[in-house]
Amino acid sequence: MKIYIDADACPVVSIAEKVAAKFQIPVTLLCDTNHILQSDYSDVIVVDAGADAVDYKLISLCTKDDVVITQDYGVAAMALGKGAAAIHQSGKWYTNNNIDQMLMTRHLNKKARRASHKNHVKGPKKRTAEDDKMFEESFEKLLAQISHTGSID
Repeated sequence: MKIYIDADACPVVSIAEKVAAKFQIPVTLLCDTNHILQSDYSDVIVVDAGADAVDYKLISLCTKDDVVITQDYGVAAMALGKGAAAIHQSGKWYTNNNIDQMLMTRHLNKKARRASHKNHVKGPKKRTAEDDKMFEESFEKLLAQISHTGSID
């Protein structure tokens, strides 16, 4: 098992590395040339900047039984399709039972924004220590469950 992190602007990299180290699971951070990262624990792969370049590289690397950390529902859906587990930086697990609804909601929200000509939406609310704690607990639970049962279902 390996952990792949869609690390461009990902606020939970250090937390994920800490939890991964507890389980002795290797981590790979993927970023583009606009977000150069360094890590003492993880391997870092830097890809050329471009629409979805990091996403495609991550999906090309991940395999069955790996874990992907991403806020991108599309990346999560592709990871699930390859038999990997996926988790959002909020700590929400992406599963085969919820991904279709999440993708549909994203599609309908985008359609509504286009119809109302409101293409500029506010970004996410400021991340809190409680958000970090929720992610850490959820990620640790995910890894423990996979270690014991081999899956999250």
